[in-house]
Amino acid sequence: MTDGTAHRRNEALVSLFIGRTVYAFNWYNIGAVLPLVRTGLAADTAELGIVLAAFLIGAAIFQVPAGLAAMRWGNRAVAIGALWAMAAFTLASAASPNWELLAATRFGAGAGAAFFFAPGLGLATSYFPPGTRGPVIGIYNSGFALGSAVSLIAGAYIGLLFGWQWALAIGGFLLVGGAVLAATTLPRVADEGTGARSRLADLWRSALPTVRSRELWALALGTSGLWAGFYIAAQYFVEYAVQVGRTSSLVLAAGVTFVMIVFEIPGGPIGGWFAERSRGLRRLILVWGVATAGAIAAIPLLSFPLVWPLFVFLGFANGVFFAVLYLIPTYLPGLSATGFSFALALLNSIQIFVGSALALAFGFVAQRAGFTDAWWLAGAVAAVLLPLLILVPDTRTRPLPGIVPAE
Repeated sequence: MTDGTAHRRNEALVSLFIGRTVYAFNWYNIGAVLPLVRTGLAADTAELGIVLAAFLIGAAIFQVPAGLAAMRWGNRAVAIGALWAMAAFTLASAASPNWELLAATRFGAGAGAAFFFAPGLGLATSYFPPGTRGPVIGIYNSGFALGSAVSLIAGAYIGLLFGWQWALAIGGFLLVGGAVLAATTLPRVADEGTGARSRLADLWRSALPTVRSRELWALALGTSGLWAGFYIAAQYFVEYAVQVGRTSSLVLAAGVTFVMIVFEIPGGPIGGWFAERSRGLRRLILVWGVATAGAIAAIPLLSFPLVWPLFVFLGFANGVFFAVLYLIPTYLPGLSATGFSFALALLNSIQIFVGSALALAFGFVAQRAGFTDAWWLAGAVAAVLLPLLILVPDTRTRPLPGIVPAE
């Protein structure tokens, strides 16, 4: 690898890291102002759950179309277009006069997020050769953690000072900046998709081996409860802490989730580094998964001061989890390099569908039975699904090859 190639790869990773950061800002900024949204739009906890789930449903439904779009037009074009679409819907959400329209625009923002996730991660991993992708995936995902952490604190302050609408609007403006940066700095690659004339039937035929992968389905379903648990902990803790009286300070409550997201930042690269040197990727997921499920169930049992170290652990575990999770498909049998983005899209789609159902269930259980039962439900589902990972190979096959940025 020449110095020029290494420079282009690093440049691509920095550009995608920034895109991933502003993308993540718009996942969690609404969680920081849920109490303000509840008051401003006269919405109850169950209705707020619908707003949160709408984003996830939009992200889930369009994952597979995003993977097919990446196969047709290339990861780069789809990822950049996704940032623009997400920006438009996010700005529209800031002007929502009621919770129903807010849910609709958050659905649109989720759809835009779907078209960025798999193409962006597929592009990041494709620049780097086998054996180096674990830390790359960890660094890329730490951008999600950074954006989420900033959004939780900044969103709370902006919401208190100017209203919840501005917490969302600023996220939209950041997405516009991220789209411009990606379009001007993200290098093109030799493989830019099959072209606009490719038939949908041909694309689907190419994707069928991935769709039929028993290992990929087991990986997705087995980790869906953990995916949902991390999402619920980050999105719902502020609402939980304020409503049940753990703290009266919106900023302090947001600070707990901020700590969680901050510790995800080192967890990603460290987890990816260990994953590349581990012979048992499945075992890593299982060990961290069991501990995480127990931690989620323990949230309502702890006082507010003791919740802080628990969320430190959840944050680090989150970083390790996603670094290992997204590395595993590069070693699964039967997957091709050109279909890797589609494999990521299918994986994330399955997880988000299950996660959105659990997020809805969490909101309704919290509304009717209380938050304690809701947290226990989240922890139980995370643990119950883990045995499906037995179907995932714990050994490595031939890794997917890398590609080089075009001259």
